[in-house]
Amino acid sequence: MSYTETIGSRTYRFADLKTLMAKASPQRSGDQLAGVAAASEEERVAAKMALAEVPLRTFLNEALIPYESDEVTRLVIDDHSPQAFAEISHLTVGDFRNWLLSTTTDADALTRIAAGLTPEMVAAVSKLMRNQDLIAAARKRPVITRFRNTVGLPGHMSVRLQPNHPTDDVKGIAASMLDGLMYGCGDAMIGINPASDNLAAITRLLVMVDEFRQRYQVPTQSCVLTHVTNTIAAIEKGAPVDLVFQSIAGTEKANAGFGISLSLLQEAYEAGLSLKRGTVGNNLMYFETGQGSALSADAHFGVDQQTCEVRAYAVARKFNPFLVNTVVGFIGPEYLYDGKQITRAGLEDHFCGKLLGVPMGCDICYTNHAEADQDDMDNLLTLLGVAGINFIMGIPGADDVMLNYQSTSFHDALYVRDVLGLRRAPEFEEWLESMQIADARGALLSASAQQPLLEGVRDWMGIE
Repeated sequence: MSYTETIGSRTYRFADLKTLMAKASPQRSGDQLAGVAAASEEERVAAKMALAEVPLRTFLNEALIPYESDEVTRLVIDDHSPQAFAEISHLTVGDFRNWLLSTTTDADALTRIAAGLTPEMVAAVSKLMRNQDLIAAARKRPVITRFRNTVGLPGHMSVRLQPNHPTDDVKGIAASMLDGLMYGCGDAMIGINPASDNLAAITRLLVMVDEFRQRYQVPTQSCVLTHVTNTIAAIEKGAPVDLVFQSIAGTEKANAGFGISLSLLQEAYEAGLSLKRGTVGNNLMYFETGQGSALSADAHFGVDQQTCEVRAYAVARKFNPFLVNTVVGFIGPEYLYDGKQITRAGLEDHFCGKLLGVPMGCDICYTNHAEADQDDMDNLLTLLGVAGINFIMGIPGADDVMLNYQSTSFHDALYVRDVLGLRRAPEFEEWLESMQIADARGALLSASAQQPLLEGVRDWMGIE
């Protein structure tokens, strides 16, 4: 089906829904690289106007990537709930935007319709929204998950403590981990990106974090971000695996590039569940995504990068994840050129994930060759804090010494919690108080109050 829109004396024609969606997207370098972006701002406006008139039902009948050739499309269509969709089935994309922003649409309404939304519907409405619209609507939709603590409660924001090391040195990782905990970070998880995929090295890191967690009764969860097949192997060998990690994308071909399929993710999910390590819940999958991953794998099929990204959230939703992390600026300026494009993408990703019922966090980050700096990250951090982000990253000095990119620091988490009045996961906050790291309000205690714990941990870990 083709679409047209007239502005003045000029009529714009869009060959199909896929083309219309791409042309309506805010400007970004990845879509320009792929040759799917609007040729002018006027064409972009025309596409937005035409998209606003598209009935939501159209997305159930016009697949952007064919059902027969893509298992993600099949997942989206087969798992769609007509009952949940009924409440909004009469709306156009433009009407849906107005419904989302209405003062009468609350968290209960957004929860009711989540299973009736496809990623394409959600991506489409995001293209009509200003940044403030994305923030206002996402803030209405908390997504709460549980493993050893509770993440995503309104008024709370968690932090993934990322103590990476370029050689996987256990003492170096332990020192960074301790540093982060002393700043009250780590309630989302302690998650290590290993430099090696060697199973023995991965197991060594899992054991170290788990021994620490048990010794000090820390109500958090650990993860070593290796390929899901390595995690399955580690589980089979009896390693103490909490969260099961995998990078995912929005098309079958892009996921194949990651060496995964839906059936493999199901196997990993069941393996994690079999361990029964959660204490307050059993959400245990941890997924990472990023706009541009399908394009970089030549697996986007002419679909704009933001819509491909939102399709990845449908994959995540299938496996009841504990956390989903859009690593928003990590792929580079070829996909998100500057701070403005990174900011927009982060707000889009958070909004779209929350509408689909996914527990969204964001690695607020950029590579050193992007047209961005830490002030851009401060802005996005603040905006996502207002929008109700589930978690952010905590990295020593905001500079990852293993992955070589810029993110957010332990101090950044203190800043956004202070100015927005955000709390940590309640179980973790109680632990911080019991260990004399923070007081009952969540404020950090003095270094002298923390010193006994600090010295005890150093002695146990052999850190000087």
